[in-house]
Amino acid sequence: MDNALIIALDFANRKEVEKFLQPFNGKQLFVKVGMELFYQEGPEIVHYLKNNGHRIFLDLKLHDIPNTVKSAMKGLARLECDLVNVHAAGGREMMSAALEGLDEGTAAGRKRPACIAVTQLTSTSEEQMNKEQLISASLEQSVLHYASLAIESGLDGVVCSAWEASSIREALGDTFYTVTPGIRMEEDNSGDQKRIATPEFARNAGVTSIVVGRSITRSNDSVKSYEKWQDAWRRKQL
Repeated sequence: MDNALIIALDFANRKEVEKFLQPFNGKQLFVKVGMELFYQEGPEIVHYLKNNGHRIFLDLKLHDIPNTVKSAMKGLARLECDLVNVHAAGGREMMSAALEGLDEGTAAGRKRPACIAVTQLTSTSEEQMNKEQLISASLEQSVLHYASLAIESGLDGVVCSAWEASSIREALGDTFYTVTPGIRMEEDNSGDQKRIATPEFARNAGVTSIVVGRSITRSNDSVKSYEKWQDAWRRKQL
C-alpha cells in the first residue's frame, strides 16, 4: 500500500463507475468505494472491481458498539478488499473487535484486509472540533491521541490530513500507515475540505497513501489527470 494513489470513486452508481474506468483500458488501479456508491450498489460493486483487477479501499467508517462492528467486519472480510476502516472515536475495544471480525471472516490462507482508523475528518477545523466535539486539545493533539489508540488496538494505520502525518510517523514509526484525503493541486478548489495539502507536501511529510477524487474523476481527461497526479505524487525531491 506504500506510495499508493487511491482514486475515490464518488459516483452514484455502477454505470458511472464503468464509464469512468473505460478509458483506462484495463489498467489496474487502487480505488476507494465509499458510502454513496456502496449503499447504492452493495457488495456487487466490489466484486465487479475485483474481477477487473483493481485494489479496493472500502471506506465505510464503521462506528458502533464493539460486537456490531465485529460482526460487520466479519462479513466485510469476505469481500477480500485490501483496506477497510473504522472511526477511532469508537475506542480501543471497538477497534480491537473490528480486527477480531476481520480475522474471523478472512478465509484460511488469505491475507486479511488492512484496517485503519479515521482520526479527525479533513473537513473538520480545530475551532469546530473545540466547539462541537468539546475537545479542548489542539487538532494535532487529538489526531495523535486517536492514532495512538489505533496502534494500541492493533490497527495498521489511520486516516488523517497531511498536516499531521509527520508527527504520527515520528511518534508511531514508519510502518504505521497514514492515508490522507484532502489532497489538492495548488490550482484546485478546496471544495468542502479544510485541512488540504498538495501531493508534494504530502510526500515530503511521509504520507503512505493519498486519496484523490474530483480532481481526477471530474476531469475532462481522467487518464491524463491521473498520470499528472501520479507524477506529482511520486516525483523525487530534487
